[in-house]
Amino acid sequence: MAFDTSQFREFRFGWPVVLASTFGISLGMSPLPFYTIGVFAQPLAEEFGWGIDQIMFGLVPFCVVTVISAPMAGYLSDRFGVRKVALISMVTFSLGMMLFALNNGSQTLYLFLWGLLSALSAGTLPITFTKAISRWFQEKRGLALGIALVGTGIGGAVAKLIAEELINSVGWRMAYVGIGFLPLIVALPIALLAFHDVDDPKVAKRAEGLAILNRETGNTMAQYGFTFLQALRDWRLWLLGAIFLPLSFAIGGPIPNLETMLGSKGFDRGDAVILASFLGYSVYAGRLIAGYLLDFIWAPAIACALMILPAISMMMFAGVDTSYSQMVIAIVLLGVAAGVEYDLLAYLVSRYFGVKSYSRIYGALYALFGLGAGFGPAAFGWVYSNTGSYDQALTYSMWGFIVCSLALLLLGRYRDEQLKAMV
Repeated sequence: MAFDTSQFREFRFGWPVVLASTFGISLGMSPLPFYTIGVFAQPLAEEFGWGIDQIMFGLVPFCVVTVISAPMAGYLSDRFGVRKVALISMVTFSLGMMLFALNNGSQTLYLFLWGLLSALSAGTLPITFTKAISRWFQEKRGLALGIALVGTGIGGAVAKLIAEELINSVGWRMAYVGIGFLPLIVALPIALLAFHDVDDPKVAKRAEGLAILNRETGNTMAQYGFTFLQALRDWRLWLLGAIFLPLSFAIGGPIPNLETMLGSKGFDRGDAVILASFLGYSVYAGRLIAGYLLDFIWAPAIACALMILPAISMMMFAGVDTSYSQMVIAIVLLGVAAGVEYDLLAYLVSRYFGVKSYSRIYGALYALFGLGAGFGPAAFGWVYSNTGSYDQALTYSMWGFIVCSLALLLLGRYRDEQLKAMV
């Protein structure tokens, strides 16, 4: 049977924004600080005598500030356009990462730098990139989001390995500078050329081609959907917030602690870093699989099936006798769930609330997600420092995966026709 390429016709017009978004997200605020903190933990602990809990606590101000910076980035994106916000934030994010090289052992300075990084970087979150994608894509929105959001998996896996190599060769200070340069030399040039919203005059010819296609298929490029205030009065928004806050704790808690967790199981540092890099590859796979399926199957059902699996991971991490292969399986299951989170949230916002105030709605939910992701690693680090084991925290995460995954099934049917009537 011949392969039907007509179902991918939106990519003929929207592929540049997907390409730019993939690199922008992969080298942005979402993966780089979060995935590399575990690699920097050992050299910081050795130089300053800090405990793992003190190092991981940096993610608390990072994510607390995100409660403000993420909705602000959403507001600015809706107000001034996603391109301007994303491009400026790439530059300021790079600067924020490099500033960590100034760390002198002061916990106050360390925590301040994490908070500053969040304030400088929120425009590189998926908030900006996924809004542009949601406007370029209707029929294959899930796949387009999945492709773009594999960036966090790619960036996470590669950044861990680059950071480790730089630490070994030039020290942790210059390693921070090197990681900070990545967005400037890779993501920014691509975004300058390819990241444009659908109403940007520079891509008028492609936008007109998409408009013709949408007229044929009955889709719309208009800014349809709920306003932010209307969304605040909708119970689905509050349900999503109640789900993603504890779910982000369950996902975010173990990820930055992986290297230390694996070390506590007897793996040496080299093996721990290599094992932890499997997380990024599985995030990549999870995003592609989920992104493809979202266009065919009800999203909450997909999410429930994939995000309940890491409950098994938590039990495996807590095991007494752990082999290399068991840890690969546990990390892969966790990575698949981490791969579903962002594109799921982006897709759910677009299908239940539309794109009129997409960035503000997404930003508000991301702020809650970021809050859980910030306190999760610190809580895991505190449990380990005080008990010598991650088991108690792993148990909380296990139940978080189970309860939150099942709660997604309460969202009900999509509201596409209702949303498109709200142009």
